[in-house]
Order: sequence, then structure tokens, then C-alpha cells
Amino acid sequence: MGNRSALKAYQSVEVGTNAAYADGVQLVQMLFDGLMESIDKAHGHIERGEIEEKNKSISRAQKIIFGLQMSLDMEKGGDLSRNLNDLYEYSVRRLLHAHTKNDTDALQEVKSLITEVSSAWSMLPSLLKNQRVVAA
Repeated sequence: MGNRSALKAYQSVEVGTNAAYADGVQLVQMLFDGLMESIDKAHGHIERGEIEEKNKSISRAQKIIFGLQMSLDMEKGGDLSRNLNDLYEYSVRRLLHAHTKNDTDALQEVKSLITEVSSAWSMLPSLLKNQRVVAA
């Protein structure tokens, strides 16, 4: 994934202001962070019966997932990109379910799935750094 693709995806979901200074890996991690924040907010809004705020938080979470999907390089990423795309599509469906049914368990399921991907993604910079050291 190129930095431009990640930057475009990041900007399309308005996650924050540090995008101009972040590389592609950091941008994707920022998307994950924004997604987790939106899911947590939606959960709280459901518990408090704040329907309009819940709608905004779930909508933002879905936009972030669409941003993550846009950043996938299906050609270079092969099976990994296809599997992530499937996971993101499933997550969007579960968010829709959470939205229509006020189902906090569905939110927790999405958060759990995305946490696994985010955790793996957060290890990428150190793996890339180690790869450069070995190659040098």
C-alpha cells in the first residue's frame, strides 16, 4: 500500500490531524485507533439510550472500515488482502446489526476482530526495521 492510498483513505474518514506527518503504516494504525474509539463511543451511547450519537459513532466506524478497505492493495496483497476485505465486510454487517438492534455484543465482536488485526499491524514497523537491518 502506498502512502498516497493510505493518506487518501485516512482523509476520507476524518480521523485526525496527524496524517500529513505519518507514513502508511502509521496512517493505518490511526484508522484502527479511530475505529476502536468509535466502537467504544457507540457502545456507551447504546447503554445511555443516546440514539443520535450512536448513529454518528457507528456511521463513523463504518466509514473508517471503508477507508481501511480502500487502502488494501488487492493485486499485491493476494490472499491477505482478500481475507482482510472479507473481515471488513463482515464487520460492516455486524455494525449494521448493532445499529438496528442496539446490540452491544455485535459491537464487542467487531472490536475483538479488529483488535487482532490492529495488534498484528502494530508489530509491522519493528518487523520492517528488523528486515532492513538483516538486509543491510
